[in-house]
Amino acid sequence: MDDSENSDNSVVVINDYNDFAKSIYELVASARRQAARSVNAILTATCWEIGRRVVEFEQEGKERAEYGSALLQRLSKDLTKRFGRGFGVDNLQRMRAFYLEYKPETIYATLSRKSEEQSHQINSQAAARIFTPKELASVFPLPWSAYVRLLSVKNDQARAFYEEESLRGGWSLRQLSRQISSNFYERTLLSQNKARMLEKGSIPKTSETTTPEEEIKDPYILEFLNLKDEYSENDLEEALIRHLETFLLELGGDFAFIARQKRLRVGNKWYRVDLVFYHRSLRCLVLIDLKIGEFSHADAGQMHLYCNYAKEHWTRKEENSPVGLILCAEKDRAVAKYALEGLPNKILASEYQVALPTEKELVEELLKTRRLLDLRQAVEMKDGE
Repeated sequence: MDDSENSDNSVVVINDYNDFAKSIYELVASARRQAARSVNAILTATCWEIGRRVVEFEQEGKERAEYGSALLQRLSKDLTKRFGRGFGVDNLQRMRAFYLEYKPETIYATLSRKSEEQSHQINSQAAARIFTPKELASVFPLPWSAYVRLLSVKNDQARAFYEEESLRGGWSLRQLSRQISSNFYERTLLSQNKARMLEKGSIPKTSETTTPEEEIKDPYILEFLNLKDEYSENDLEEALIRHLETFLLELGGDFAFIARQKRLRVGNKWYRVDLVFYHRSLRCLVLIDLKIGEFSHADAGQMHLYCNYAKEHWTRKEENSPVGLILCAEKDRAVAKYALEGLPNKILASEYQVALPTEKELVEELLKTRRLLDLRQAVEMKDGE
């Protein structure tokens, strides 16, 4: 009898604890999400305010407007020197575009409606006032990364639709990106059952859910706070690129370094090639792109885009067609793929394969580098305890 009672009590205690622990888990997860949203709101408001100041500085004089590109390059250099990553020219261009798309009169009117101290009708005095990022934060409920994706939507009605649905459905960035890429707005307009389309579109796929950890470790947040978190793959990618640069140059005198993070623009979209070399014997450019994660067909397609662009814009008349190299550095394995299709002849492709490091050599070098970096990180963390 006593044993039975003790057993029942133990079960009750365990069940009570499980419920108790679950409530704590949910509390921490919720707090992490709230923290990420708060930082993101401040980040987004700061980006809008930077864009406003850039545009107004340019508009103060004709000369300033004409050297807008040089202005952003100088500002990028100074901000990066003082605050670290996150202030590249491309990101400053996004901030400028963000301000131009989200008009100040709309933002100020929204702030006026939110303020109990002001009337619902905005006046010139309120419009002229400079709001702080903390005040502006309430106007931007989506993460900065979501607004960056929304800027790629040129149709104003479509952009407003995606923004509204993101808020209504709590879309993750992955879900928003998929809906934009699949023309969800246009498909909804053409649908005879729009309510069903909207209901179906609000359901995320399993791969599109975002954990609190992922929200906090968003690269934009880490850059904004100037954090070098051990979970951020930006540092890992940067270290691998530096090592690969040294590795290839040490192979002999055939590789000549050209550029790192070389930018190219196709249509309205900017891309970056991690490393660009010139191979003296092959007389061609070698484009290298590093991916942190699993190799996909999309990576191959993107590399062919780079090669085609480089062939048209970067290759000289006496040079051979560029060759692309995709390096995927996963946690426990590595993949190296050459983009040799589309070369003028098979002989040239064979020459490339003989002159360049083999895929096996590159994979071994990636894995060795990854292990060294992990070991170095473990030592640094231990020293910091």
